[in-house]
Amino acid sequence: MSLKIGILALQGDVAEHAEILTILDAQITNVRRESDLTDIDGLIIPGGESTAIARLLIAYKLIDPIREKIIAGLPVWGTCAGAILLAKEVTNLDRPSLQLMDIRVTRNAFGSQIYSFEKQLHVEGINGDPLNAIFIRAPIIEDVGQDTQVLARLEQGPIVAAKQENMLATSFHPELGKDVRMHQLFLDMCVQSASSGDKYVSIER
Repeated sequence: MSLKIGILALQGDVAEHAEILTILDAQITNVRRESDLTDIDGLIIPGGESTAIARLLIAYKLIDPIREKIIAGLPVWGTCAGAILLAKEVTNLDRPSLQLMDIRVTRNAFGSQIYSFEKQLHVEGINGDPLNAIFIRAPIIEDVGQDTQVLARLEQGPIVAAKQENMLATSFHPELGKDVRMHQLFLDMCVQSASSGDKYVSIER
């Protein structure tokens, strides 16, 4: 089964996500307009600058079309800035975004880029060795709703990965490392959605 994954290509780590998805034999569509959302099996909102992406979502009139697809069941994964844009509640974001996932997020929780770091993480649903997670001006997930599953925490407690139905959010940047397992986890979500017969997912091409 060949999956077609859209990557929101307004700003951020688009090429890095595409490189890993290519390794995993997924087809890739860069999403810049509403028509690009047609016939995709999943959507990645990449890391980047959350305020810039939020402005561009408004400018390109993409907020409502993306929201409608996600509400209808399209799997979506937000990494770093993408997680911020998915969250229902965000500190210090000066404009509305998608506001769909029942999480509360704090932007730049670890400080500026000079405080970037890497950490070995155990992520629920990923077997084997810990994942090497890269944090760059990363948010943290301060709290989650009762229907949201915590997938990973840092040793000191902050939540850095969560899942709610068809929505996945990570504070870190799996696209910047060589480990493909986080992307495979998302592709598995897309396969499950396709198997369920969701009207926004095409199983055969």
